[in-house]
Parts: sequence; C-alpha cells; structure tokens
Amino acid sequence: MKVDENHEYLSQEEQRLKEDRERKKYWKKWGCYTPERQWATVREDYSSNGDAWSHFTHDAARSRAFRWGEDGIAGVCDTHGLQHITFTFWNEEDDFLKERLFGLSNPQGNHGEAIKECHFHLDNVPSVSVQSTDDLYQANRNQHSYMKYLYKYPQRKFPYKDLIDTNAKRSRKEREYNILDTGIFDDHRYWDIFIETAKEAEEEEELLFRVTAYNRGPERAPLHIAPHMLFRNTWVWGHEPPGNKPSIRLANPVTAESKHHKLGTRYFQLSPSPGVGNSGNDVNPELMFTENETNFAALGWGQNKQPYVKDAFHNYIVGRDNKVINPAKTGTKSAAWYSFNEDGGVAPGECAVVRFRFSKKYSDFLDEELFDEIIEARRKEADDFYFRVSPLPIGDDLQNVQRQALSGMLWCKKYYNFVWDQWANGDPGQPPPPPGRKNIRNTHWKHMYLDDVLSMPDSWEYPFFAAWDTAFHTIPLALIDSDYAKTQLEVMVREWYMHPNGQLPAYEWNFGDVNPPVHAWATFRVFKMERKLYGREDTAFLERVFQKLLLNFTWWVNRKDVDDKNVFEGGFLGLDNIGLFNRSDPLPTGGTLEQADSTGWMAFYCLSMLNMALELAKRHPPYEEIASKFFHHFIHISDAMRYRSGDDEKSLWNEQDGFYYDAITWGAPSTMQLPVRSLVGLIPLYATLTLEPEVLDCLPTFKKRVTWFIENNEAVAKRNIASLTKRGQDERLLLSLVNEDRLRKILHKMLDEQEFLGQHGIRSLSRYHKSHPYSMDVHGQKFEVAYLSGESDSGLFGGNSNWRGPIWLAVNFLLVESLQRFYMFYGDSFKVECPSGSGQEMHLGHVAEEIQHRLQHLFIRDEEGKRAMHNDHPLLDQDPHWKDCMWYYEYFDGDDGRGLGASHQTGWTGLIAKMIHDTGVNCRLPQTPRTPRATAAHYFDDVFARRKSIELTPKKPVRRSSTPRSLDSQSDAGAAEPGSEDAEANATSNMRQKSSSIGYLDEAALQRMQEADHHLAHQVASQLERIQKDSASRIHDEFEAQLDGT
Repeated sequence: MKVDENHEYLSQEEQRLKEDRERKKYWKKWGCYTPERQWATVREDYSSNGDAWSHFTHDAARSRAFRWGEDGIAGVCDTHGLQHITFTFWNEEDDFLKERLFGLSNPQGNHGEAIKECHFHLDNVPSVSVQSTDDLYQANRNQHSYMKYLYKYPQRKFPYKDLIDTNAKRSRKEREYNILDTGIFDDHRYWDIFIETAKEAEEEEELLFRVTAYNRGPERAPLHIAPHMLFRNTWVWGHEPPGNKPSIRLANPVTAESKHHKLGTRYFQLSPSPGVGNSGNDVNPELMFTENETNFAALGWGQNKQPYVKDAFHNYIVGRDNKVINPAKTGTKSAAWYSFNEDGGVAPGECAVVRFRFSKKYSDFLDEELFDEIIEARRKEADDFYFRVSPLPIGDDLQNVQRQALSGMLWCKKYYNFVWDQWANGDPGQPPPPPGRKNIRNTHWKHMYLDDVLSMPDSWEYPFFAAWDTAFHTIPLALIDSDYAKTQLEVMVREWYMHPNGQLPAYEWNFGDVNPPVHAWATFRVFKMERKLYGREDTAFLERVFQKLLLNFTWWVNRKDVDDKNVFEGGFLGLDNIGLFNRSDPLPTGGTLEQADSTGWMAFYCLSMLNMALELAKRHPPYEEIASKFFHHFIHISDAMRYRSGDDEKSLWNEQDGFYYDAITWGAPSTMQLPVRSLVGLIPLYATLTLEPEVLDCLPTFKKRVTWFIENNEAVAKRNIASLTKRGQDERLLLSLVNEDRLRKILHKMLDEQEFLGQHGIRSLSRYHKSHPYSMDVHGQKFEVAYLSGESDSGLFGGNSNWRGPIWLAVNFLLVESLQRFYMFYGDSFKVECPSGSGQEMHLGHVAEEIQHRLQHLFIRDEEGKRAMHNDHPLLDQDPHWKDCMWYYEYFDGDDGRGLGASHQTGWTGLIAKMIHDTGVNCRLPQTPRTPRATAAHYFDDVFARRKSIELTPKKPVRRSSTPRSLDSQSDAGAAEPGSEDAEANATSNMRQKSSSIGYLDEAALQRMQEADHHLAHQVASQLERIQKDSASRIHDEFEAQLDGT
C-alpha cells in the first residue's frame, strides 16, 4: 500500500497480490468459489416453460447431478469449479444430512426467494503469509489463504416444513417468517460450527481445513461431521472423452487419492479427532465413496445406470443402508464421516474438532501441532492486513463491521459457468431439450461463453452476476484487491460477455434487460483508488475498458433515445417497482415513458466517459477530441432535461414542485408528468463533474473546443454550465444537470426527514406519499404508488425487493459522492439546512458526511448495544455468541432501519466498508450525543482522545511449543521437556518444514517491518491532522481527472 510520497509498504497479504500479478506463482487457483446455491438457477433449468424454481428444487439437489456447477457449505474449489471441498453435518434428528443451505424458492416465499439459515462470513483475505526475503514483503501471493465461516446448526430437527407452510400462509403485507422466528434456537440448543481454511506460506496449493463445533446447548448432544471431496460431473454430458473421467480412491485408512486430467493428483489427508466420550478414544474418520451421478430411481426417472449415486451418503449415514456406498472404495465423490456421539455426544460448552489437509503431497501422518500453528499464523497475518486497510483510529465495532463486509465480499466470489450453445441445444450425451425451450429467455445471447470466478450480489439468494451490482462491488474490493476489482470490470466488456451490438448482459434471468450504465464510473473510480492507495497507475486497463464502453455508449444512444431528443427511456433500470407502471413493459396508457432517471444516468455516463478520456488524453492527445465529443453530448442531454424548444414541449423538471419527474409522451404536444417523488428525481444529481483548471491548461485541444462551443452556443452554455461566468473553488468549472437554484430545491426535499432523509440514510421514495399516494385509473384498472418503508406488497419483479421507501446503500453512495463533487465546486459558502427546517446549516461536504454516518448507524451499536438492522432482536443484539456476527442486507426499512431482502448482500451493501474507510474516524459514536452543531472536528476530538495511544506496530508472532488437539483443554502428554535434547532435536528437524509452511520473519525483515510501521504512523498522523482541518475534502483526488501525481 502506498503510505506516503517516498515509501511503499506491502503487507503480508499484498505481497502475494504482487507476485500473482507478476505471474510468479498462481496463488488464486483455490478459493471459496463453490456457490452456496446451484439448484433453481437459470443455468440448471431444462424445463419447457422456463420455471427454474420448480424444475430443480432443494429436495432434488440431493439426488440429481448438477450440469453447470456445484454447491455446498463453506465450499472451496479451483477456478474452474472442477474439484470441490464442502462440509456436511447431521444432528441425528433430521431426515437427511445438512449438505447445503436451505431457503424458499420465489413462489414459496411471501416476499420471494429467501434463505432460511443462520450463517456468517466471518473472515477472508485476498492474500496472506510471509517469507524471509532480502526485499521485505515482496514475497508471494496466497489468494484466500485464511478464511473463516460460521454455520449455526440447530440440535433439534430442522424446521423445513414449518418454514414452507407458515410462509405460504402469509400475505405480501405480512413479514417473512424466518428461522429465528421458529424457536429452533431456544435454550441455545444449537452448534456453532466454525470452518477455517488456511494455506501454507510458500505452497500455493497446500490447503488446511479445521472444523470446530461448539455445543451451545445445556445438555450433551451428538454431531456428525462429514467433509466432502468431489468432482463436478463433467463426464456424462458427452463433451469429454471417456478416458478423462476423474477418480477418487482409498490410499490408506485416513487418506483418499484423487486424479484429474487437468488438476493432477491430490490427497484428502485426514487426522483422527479427539474423542468426546468417557473412553478417551479418538474419533476415527470412515472414508466413503460413490459417484457424483444422478439417482434416477429416487427421482422417479427410471433405473440407475450404476448402483452408486449422488445421494449415497444420506442413505448410508441417516438411512443405515450399507449397500449404497462403493465397497471398492473408489468413485468421483468421497466423504470422511466423523461421529461425535459417544456417551450422548459433546458436552455443553465443549467442542468437536476435525482437521484435514488437501495436498499435492502424499503423507500418512498429519502433524497437528504444525497444522494449528499454520492456521494461527495466517489468522494473525489477516489481522495485520485489515489493520493496514484502515489504519486510522476507528472504533472496534466499526472495524468489525468493515472487516466482515470485506470478508463477505470475498466469500461472494463464486464460480460461474454458462455456455449458451450447450445450454440451449442440449448435450450429446443427454436427451434433447424440449422443443422451443431456447426461445424462452436469452435467445439473442448466443455468443456467451462464461467460465469465470465472479463477484455475486449475494452468496445464496443471487448466485449469478448482475452487471450494475458488479460495478458497485468493485469499489470496496479495490480497497483490498484492486487487481480482482479491475478483472471484474474488464470481463463484463469482453466479447464473450458483451453483446455484439454493445449491450452489457444484465443478469441470467434476462441478459437483455437494462441496468443503469455505471460501468464507466466504477472503472475510473477503481483506477483512481488504485493510484491513490497503491501507487499503481494502470492506464492500459483504463484504455481497454474505455474502448469497449464506446460500443456500449453507442448502443444506449441508438436504442434508448427513440425520438433523438437526448431524453432516454431504459425500462426498469434496476429500480424494480419504483414507478407507477412496470417500466419494462409497454405502457397501458400508450405512448412512451421519458425517464428522468434514465436521462440522468446517461448524463452521468457522459461525464464518466469524459473523465476517462481526459485522463487518457494526458498521455495520448487524440483522446482530447473524444473528450470533446462527450462534453458536447452532456450539454445536449442537460439542455433536454431542463429546457425544450417550442411552447408545446414540457421539460422533465417541474418548477412548481422543484423536482424531476418521469413523463408520458404521445408526441408533441401531448405530454404528462407523473408527479411521484422518488429516487428517479434525485438521480439527475449524479451527473456532476468538476473540471480542474490545471487539466484544461495541459490539454489545449480540448480547452479550445470547449471555448469554441461556449462562444458559438451561448444560450445553451449559459443554461448548462454553472461556472460559465463564475468559477468555483480553486477556479474549477462545474458540469451538472442542476444549477444552484434547482440544487437547493432538490436538496430541500432530499434532506427533509418527512420526505427522503431517514435516520439511516436517503429513502428511495418520499415519505410524503405515505399520506399522499399517487394513483391513476387506466381502462378501469387502478395503478398506485404509495410509501412503503419495508418489503414490497406486490409481486412486481418477483416481489423480493422494494424501491418505494426503503434505503439502498448503492444509490446512497452515489448521492454522497455527488454532494462531495458539488462541494468541490461551491466550497464552504454554499450551505443548506440539514435536516431541512432544523435551523442547522451545513456545507455540502458535511451533508455528505452526515448521510454516511447515518448509513453507518444501520450497522453499529447504539447506546443500548442494539443495531438498527436487527430491529430490536435480543438474540442478535445481546447474546455473546451472536452480537458480533454481521449480516449485510440487500436494503433497509426507510423508517426503522430493519434489514430486508437478501441477508448476505455484501455486494453493494459492502460499500459500507468504503464509507467506514473514508469517514469512520469521525463517525458519531453512541456515547456522543447528537447536537445540531456537531462537526467533524468535534467527532475527531472525541475519537482521537480515546484512541491516541493505539499501538500501530504489530507484535512479533509468538511460536507455541504445543497445541491442544481439542482446542478446549491443554495437554502436555507426550511433549518433550523444554530445553531437553529431544526437544532440541525435534526443533532442528522440523524447523525447515515449519519455516516454509508457517512463514517466519528473520531479524532483518522485522527491522524493515518496524520501519514500515514508522511510516504508517506518520501517514496516520498526517491524515488525522487533515481531517481536523477539513474532513470533507479527504477523498476528492479519487473523483476527477487531475495532473499526474495527484
């Protein structure tokens, strides 16, 4: 990470990022890429009617082989999803093994699909570990070398039927019935199952797994743990020669050997576990083998082609059927069965532990002491990594929120496979698909060939990419792995994703749907963040994406501006039910919907492309002409939104209300505005850019063309360039869809707590519509928009999201950034009441900060230790085993902040990590009363006073001489006496292996680390001083094209 102008420090995580970037080692090959849900996805839908939810159900997933992927709990696989390690559990109460996470399908849920489990992505890093080198921290990269996952497994019978039946009885006007509502966790009768994965320091393909299951209940309870090693079924579809079928066989009683023609030979090496009964006997694993192939008989599809099938382990462990597993100890799916049920099972408060290694090296012995030391070393290095991501003194609670948000984003990296030709036309080894199936959806996306690890919006609910979600994901990802962030942006514009006509794919349910055009903004933002944080300026990446986005921009102009008036349509644009009508369908009124948000998005797109072109023009002068083109286009869009020539045409701006609205046009002069105060009218604020005078001076061709345009289009220029006659702060120019007068009018509504401003952010629909719904009767049918703070009360777009009142992080993030851009131009002199009517005036930098703090208060504890998103749930807020575990919801109730929708949406809700990075240091703390005159400096004084003694230098790792096998009680039985000859001999013989596996620092390396810490402390002090002076301007250098070095 770039610490200051003269010193660069790479943490132990960043070392590996550097080595992987330089292709010295392939540390990315294995990671948490196994999806949490593969069933009921569009890829697995081979039905005649396109009903993916019913065609491949949760129940069928136990017996039916997947075509395009795998799923599992805390799964790890290679980058092409060929070989997987997953985890399975049984409590001796359920009718089948807990092999995958359960949730309701869209038709089953009263608010659409929803997971009904309690699991948490506690920790994950893009890279870790260290080795001693002459150049400190220029070592290797270890992608996902420490990961930690928590699954809370009930000891009672899992309430599958109750969850299905109760939700089916509830209407859309009632809340979801979730697993916490069932009482299944009463009396703490559940297991806390922690699953840790670590990698060795120098071997990128040596993986260690440790499962630690704590009995939180009041009595002894049995538990069965069965880690799986399996191959994705790629051999029955007819695309591979028979000789390429992989295999797994028994190598010795505690080791299975796997072979794959692409992955080579690997070993599933197990260790006996400490016993839980009075006998003191170890729990020895039983290795089981079967084929990862469909059980046709169980599904009612006829006879099986061979006797050993996918669901064998369910029938063997739960059903006690000894005939279902292969006695020859071979197959394509294996599992190691550990039974912790002696004397009633694990005692209350105690734990069961399973350790195993996934290795390229064969061994008949697993050194548990070394094993635990490696995991502990990786965990400590992860601590150091996250400390250096945000070294400013922020509270422990905020640190935890940020770390789990970033960890969750890494856990949402999943393997995604889809080849349109094979999916649409079927496989040679299978019956042909139903006639006409290929015409159900995605008919025009024949070019798609996807075989990548992608950032998913949610690990269970949305196990597929969505283009505009991906763009937002890259912002927090750039904090920790800018290379991966850039890859996600670049892959979406590659020829096997982008349509030949230039359209970006939306999501698998309808690749041809239209998402907001945020790709250019995210690309430039990631470019600037990488330069600021890591000192790397990847203009080649910027140029590659820019060239492809020229095609996409042209597609927008040609397809979404029907009348060539620079006023755009676009459809639902990711905002689902925000409008009076379904904006993706033809209007029931006839005519065309001119969308304020679509036009605002296009203006925003123009300015983002202009920013990129100006940056590229500093090195390649021809880009000045392209920048001029986007400047001109923006001015014309801006003019179309605020002014129409001719008396009969109406603007999208409503002067009386001081707000932008959508409008229906039937051709001039017939136009009607739809006066709904929603996010649609705030999105035009996004289209804001400041032009730095120094940049204009170094780009003479662009400056000349801008000057020519202003001189020859004086009337248009005066209406649309706020700084034509009056320069802003530091002589900046401002391009914006709104002038100062309109900005004030919009902000008056946006910052009104009775309209848009909630206690936890900006609402998507004004609260005004709670008592003043807007409705229209069309041919006897009533259409209405009313404020609804929580879940949707209709089935529009699946019914699992709501844009008629709740708070969404992504759109708030863009509003905050727009306010910061306005502040860059207007400075301290432009102030507004915040909240409106409060008498408290703030400049726009502080308004932006206030909104970010309100958003952070969704997650952090209040004075009573409660988190707003938990909606006063005592278990989540107060229980020591729950209160620090974070969920990152898809959206939040506009009134009380209750978390709603998908619960692991660390995709764009992960943006909270970037907000904490930027403003967490002065976030209002629970013990700091909120006063009307509170300022950033006040927050700073309070936080710094309590944190100024923080120890910035990490302590030297401490090597342990022994490791307790059970993790509950230490035992020195069998250990050599410290200082004895045996102990010295053991230390000498094991030192080389430990050094390469654990990764110790030598004295010279430690000295250089201390030097780096000194520079880091200097940087922290400098930033804190800057925050004291002007907290609102810290991140302006992430926004616009500027001179080199800034």
